Amino acid sequence: MDTPTTFPPFAVTAEIEAEADERISHYPADKKRSAVLPLLHIIQHNFGFISKDATVWVAEKLGLEPIQVYEVVSFYPGLREHAPGKYHFRVCRTLSCAMAGSADLMDRLCELTGIDRSHSDSHHNPIAVSPCGQWSVEFAECLASCGTGPVCMVNDDFHEAVSPDKAEELLNTTKA
Repeated sequence: MDTPTTFPPFAVTAEIEAEADERISHYPADKKRSAVLPLLHIIQHNFGFISKDATVWVAEKLGLEPIQVYEVVSFYPGLREHAPGKYHFRVCRTLSCAMAGSADLMDRLCELTGIDRSHSDSHHNPIAVSPCGQWSVEFAECLASCGTGPVCMVNDDFHEAVSPDKAEELLNTTKA
């Protein structure tokens, strides 16, 4: 059974087409393949992740083979191949945050949201999603606040000193 997603299915709109053309225009015609990352960011921003259909569209747009785009998608951990939940938690796992309890924070978030991380891995499928599709978690490398760990991001919002005891409060604040 697929996890429900809160993101729309991939479909190129006139706005996305215009934004892609504008980004491509920043590169010489013989170097337009350099726009692959900007186009992938547009897609991920609009659809939450980069689907196979989106990979094919970027490839066609830039005159590349789909595998050449997929190589980029699969290389960068910031690019997602699977849909996250509506509320996506990225928990820092580097040394300072780990020592401050980030693994316990992750465990508590999973407990509260019903997330099973047993099928996620560190690179190709780092995201674990709740059965309802509203919540997702992944570990992140340094979020650059080593003195205030554990830290996490919820979508684009940064949170410091989030102990496992504060996880439920953070969840309630997030969905409010």
